[in-house]
Amino acid sequence: MKAQWTLRHTPDGQPDLQGIWGNPTITPFERPARLGNKATLTEQEAADMEKEAAKNAVDRAPQPGDVGGYNQAWFDSGTKVVGTRATSLIVEPADGRVPLTSLALEKHDYQLSHLADTWENMSVWDRCITRGVPGGMFPAGYNNAYQIVQTPGYVMILYEMIHEAHIIPLSTAAHPLRHLQGNVKQLSGDPIGHWEGSTLVVDITGFNGHSQIATSAATGRIRGMPETENLHVVERFTRVNENTINYEVTINDPPMYSKPWKVQIPLSREPDYQIYEYACAEGNQAVGLILKGGRAQDATAAKAGK
Repeated sequence: MKAQWTLRHTPDGQPDLQGIWGNPTITPFERPARLGNKATLTEQEAADMEKEAAKNAVDRAPQPGDVGGYNQAWFDSGTKVVGTRATSLIVEPADGRVPLTSLALEKHDYQLSHLADTWENMSVWDRCITRGVPGGMFPAGYNNAYQIVQTPGYVMILYEMIHEAHIIPLSTAAHPLRHLQGNVKQLSGDPIGHWEGSTLVVDITGFNGHSQIATSAATGRIRGMPETENLHVVERFTRVNENTINYEVTINDPPMYSKPWKVQIPLSREPDYQIYEYACAEGNQAVGLILKGGRAQDATAAKAGK
């Protein structure tokens, strides 16, 4: 008979979430529009999807005119759909898609079409600053690992990508914490955590509106989607067995979304995974070259207009 799993606790009594966890998956962030309200794949559909992903994950030279690599050595996009066989990581609303407002689409389209005008139109990841919150928890093409460390009064989540620490102070009855007040705003907001049973709930406000809700290409059409100071994020971490933490995040930003939306991603324990420092800015000339290219285009247009 299989032994029953028991949740361990840290010496100060917190449910133990510690370890290295990963979230690579081929499940799309948003549900393809053609699937409508189909929330779950059949076993055969999941198997077919994984088979197709395996066919694409092979070493090959890029096609003429395509910017790409020759092999898969630097990629870790996953090989499996999530265990629930969900058709998207977004589970609410029912269509599995982000409920964008016309303002969000307008701001996003403007920034994408003016990336070479100013660094302010580029994402915070492109500029090697952060992947943001909750964007840092969304799977990307590589570096999908997270190390959780717990100490009395705090939980720290180290994102492998950009090598950033998400430090969460815990609020208790003896030491109630409150969000920062007034004009103190931050790129990744002001997180406060508390425990609801065995679930770590992280309530985040205090965003300064200069980040993006998602920065990886794996998030599809909302990559680089701007956010506002009204953003409110609630993360939930629940360890359900020895090898799995269920991560859930609810996102609300009224000017950008017509209603709150929710993402669910399983985190799998990776005891043998080695996290190395992610050096983003060192030797990175992308921002300067993009702006230089933009100025060259401006000069060409000015010359043609004479």
